[in-house]
Amino acid sequence: MSVPVPRQRTGSAVTVGPIAAAPVTAGPIAADPVPESAGGGDLTLLVIEDDPAGTFTVPELLGAAGTRVRIRTARNLTEAERLLTDDIHCILVDLALPGSARDRAEGDELAVLRHVLRIAPKHAVLALTADADSERAAEAVRVGAQDFLHRDELDGRVLSRAIRYAVERKRADSAQVKLAESRLRAQENARLERGLLPTPLLEGSDLRFAARYRPGRSRALLGGDFYDTVRTPDGTVHAMIGDVCGHGPDEAALGVELRIAWRALTFAGMCGDELLSTLQQVLEHERESDEIFATLCTVDIAPDGRRAGLCLAGHPSPLIVRKGRPARLLPYENGGPALGLLPRARWPRRQVELGAAWSLMMYTDGLIEGRTGPGGDRLGQDGMVDMVNRQLAAGLGGEALLEAAVAEVRELNGGDLTDDVAVLLLDRDRSHG
Repeated sequence: MSVPVPRQRTGSAVTVGPIAAAPVTAGPIAADPVPESAGGGDLTLLVIEDDPAGTFTVPELLGAAGTRVRIRTARNLTEAERLLTDDIHCILVDLALPGSARDRAEGDELAVLRHVLRIAPKHAVLALTADADSERAAEAVRVGAQDFLHRDELDGRVLSRAIRYAVERKRADSAQVKLAESRLRAQENARLERGLLPTPLLEGSDLRFAARYRPGRSRALLGGDFYDTVRTPDGTVHAMIGDVCGHGPDEAALGVELRIAWRALTFAGMCGDELLSTLQQVLEHERESDEIFATLCTVDIAPDGRRAGLCLAGHPSPLIVRKGRPARLLPYENGGPALGLLPRARWPRRQVELGAAWSLMMYTDGLIEGRTGPGGDRLGQDGMVDMVNRQLAAGLGGEALLEAAVAEVRELNGGDLTDDVAVLLLDRDRSHG
């Protein structure tokens, strides 16, 4: 049975101390262990109740571990918003509290509760109702309250237990929401990954393809790195790798758009400067701000596989390994600027000789911008070439070479890289022709 509790006022804060009371069984919940607060200490309850006498009669609120429930009282929603601070664990709102004139005119009996849920989305909420108002109490839980209490059945143990369970239920609800959001992000990431990292279209070609992608930050969304490889009807193999500045879904989405545009333009017969100029127009129309740019490297390999055209738009030059020779960079002089920097830029296309048997490695700058030790020096392109030559000497090639390269760069950096890494490898193993 409820008993009045003498209160010591300090502003609107009230501490409810221990008062001897007979044990009360609160239905099936009484047999369950009582969850403690996050820190195992006292809890703070905000009571919103229209009480003309300025008092709130409650039973003893002493938990099983001797913890107390401190109470703050508010007579209306305006006062409640002022008292709603981060140290509040739970809110007890009287459903009989008068709402606005508009709410009364519309007949919304839960308008006060809805208002509390809007202003306190992260707090546990209990609905206080009259004993005969079970239907509205159940509706309050459906709307968003963690539980309800009948005023005539209030008891120290019942109320203390209800507060602690409400806090834990809210925590569980929040965890469930975060889990659902995490799953949704994972699904979105998978869709972005399919767009950024497509299956190459190399049917009819004797070239072998391998690729690896690693986000620079743990649990990060895919960034703006993207690549593609296709074979056109004339037998030419076209490969591309690019990097939109920045990280996150906007950059990833722009990378997907540029990759799809590149594939479409390539099948339409464009290459070199004409293709890059068109891609720049796509970027300028789709980017969020004028500060966004993208680097790009394109290679179109002749049908006989012995030569290629190379275009660089602010992007590092590919690495080539010819049979019996060490790895080296393809010529990178006279490249053009990154897409999106200069409105009337041009991108020269340079012819390079590949030979009969070769491996061509294309990569984004995340592979060369990692640190190499405590001194803070960057790996750089020269360091990458030396690293790849060591791995080649160890007999690595194809996918194993890419795995080893990405793993060593991360190890040299001392952990996750600050930038994403995309790398692809095209191999031609022909001793003649």
